[in-house]
Amino acid sequence: MLRLRSQSRLAVLGFAVAALLLMGQTPARGQAETAEPQPPADQQYIGVKKCAACHFDQYLKWRPTKHAKSFEVLPAKHQADEKCLKCHTTGFGEPTGFKTVADVDLKGTSCESCHGPGSKHADISKPFANMKPTPEQEKLARDSIWKMLPKNVCVTCHVVQGHHESPTPPELRKP
Repeated sequence: MLRLRSQSRLAVLGFAVAALLLMGQTPARGQAETAEPQPPADQQYIGVKKCAACHFDQYLKWRPTKHAKSFEVLPAKHQADEKCLKCHTTGFGEPTGFKTVADVDLKGTSCESCHGPGSKHADISKPFANMKPTPEQEKLARDSIWKMLPKNVCVTCHVVQGHHESPTPPELRKP
């Protein structure tokens, strides 16, 4: 009986591994099957308030989330620790990303953490702000920023789920 249970668990584990491997070959949930065009290069981080100017509904949905509060949950002694800032801020380590607590609009894990820097998207989309864009204008705006960065952005910070050792200090980890 014990041997049968072990074999059953092993089979389930094998199916799970196979499913994960297959998922790695297909687009992530919510991502297009066809490769999206690469947004313009040399973009800068603009911060969540500039994103909210056009995407206010999305901003209101994001605001009460743990991602929005990810910087606030850091104890003061860790708010300058680059191991923490990489995940608890937007664009840390990038030339125009979060640098100090004065970068208020880049605190937390905001829009540009998943979509990439949005300066050109904001510039290209500005003329369409107070109107319903045509399909061509919509495509122009859409192609100026990532729908989702072309890497597993979530696992970049949620490393434990990615089967890596967590850089979170042991005293701050959830039990």
